[in-house]
Amino acid sequence: MNRLMSCSAFFLLAAVAGLCAQGAPAPEPVRAAVECTPRGGLPNVFAKLKTGEPVKVAFLGGSITEQRGWRVLSLKWLRERYPSAKIEEINAAIGGTGSDLGVYRLEKDVLRFKPDLLFVEFAVNDGGTPSEKIRKAMEGIVRKTWAADPRCDICFVYTLVTASFPALQEGRLTRAASIMEDVADHYQIPSVHLGMQAAALAKDGKLIPASPDARVEQVAGNGLNESTPVPTDAQGRIIFSKDGVHPFTDTGHVLYTQALIRALTQMESMGTPGQHAQVAPLDAGNWEHASFAAINDAAAIRRGASDRDVSPDPVAARFANRLPGLMKLRPGDSLDFRFQGSDAFLYCVRGPDSGVIEILVDGSSRKVVNFDRYCGTHRLVTIPVGENLPDQVHTVTVRVLDDPVAKGEILAGKGLEDWKAHPGIFTGSDWYVGAILVLGKAVH
Repeated sequence: MNRLMSCSAFFLLAAVAGLCAQGAPAPEPVRAAVECTPRGGLPNVFAKLKTGEPVKVAFLGGSITEQRGWRVLSLKWLRERYPSAKIEEINAAIGGTGSDLGVYRLEKDVLRFKPDLLFVEFAVNDGGTPSEKIRKAMEGIVRKTWAADPRCDICFVYTLVTASFPALQEGRLTRAASIMEDVADHYQIPSVHLGMQAAALAKDGKLIPASPDARVEQVAGNGLNESTPVPTDAQGRIIFSKDGVHPFTDTGHVLYTQALIRALTQMESMGTPGQHAQVAPLDAGNWEHASFAAINDAAAIRRGASDRDVSPDPVAARFANRLPGLMKLRPGDSLDFRFQGSDAFLYCVRGPDSGVIEILVDGSSRKVVNFDRYCGTHRLVTIPVGENLPDQVHTVTVRVLDDPVAKGEILAGKGLEDWKAHPGIFTGSDWYVGAILVLGKAVH
């Protein structure tokens, strides 16, 4: 089975049979799935590793990368394989986020630390993102990285969820991963699908994609290779994950890591070290000019009460590593800023005490209910200010309102138990905001 999943320098476009219904858009081309497409390889980072030079490895992705799984295990393998090299980690993974946020936070969370290798994992979280946005964001990540350091190697990494098992078993990538392959082709960036072996084992009845049964979460021991035993249930089946998304550390993440090890091993001697060519863009409108501006650098805050306590908040402290300037605004507070460009977003924290905000762009107003069914806890989110606007200077005001929100109804299903057990935490209509994301630049 492993020979069937070996690295291949080629890929196939899946055939699209039949004619589209009259007036319907043509379906997105779907790529054939292979475990690894090496393309230009990772020559710069391997040259450093082999000579024992210091190396920084960055991981930009969502919750699957944020887990102490393939990220931790792959670093462990690299350190054991190249003991003379000092290998540092840049952990830039944030759960529930996709490439459309990744491109904006790339400089702050990754590039300022000067990585030698960047893994990018967003195919799962980009599953519902429009194709055009995926393409623009992923290309923006590549171009921004190589503008900062043309010697930084990049590798796209794809993971899977229960819903994508059938397509992968039939040899097809998801739409999101297929679009990312377009970008990888254009820039000769290697890509690795970490889930091919898991899908094959499931097809053979040797793996269950998801089971609520509890497992011990431990990082696997030494010897991450094909002979590493992966725990099984009483029927001899590997339980991949609990929820169909986040692999167990001692099963699914071991399979993920083994796939990456196979790919890295085959790429160790590929390519010639040097600067990556910054070729003409695949899409001239890609998001390489996406920028990040901290609120305290870009906006004027107006408080509704002059004597209000504005001391540091526990929620702000929790997210200080990602948004060190996070501010808590309350009903009656507002902020004002201007930006030049076509798109802008607010980088915020949403949670049980969130409520309603009003956004005014060039005088045009709309209200946003900043609360959803996942608000049992606080998490990072983005709120659109405006998209596809004329590329000019825009004036923005955001007001925190005290409008009522039917939080119990919104929480019906996911989060409802939190509502029943701790109703007090859902009071309030506060807003935590830390940065402005602009396709262009913030202006004063």
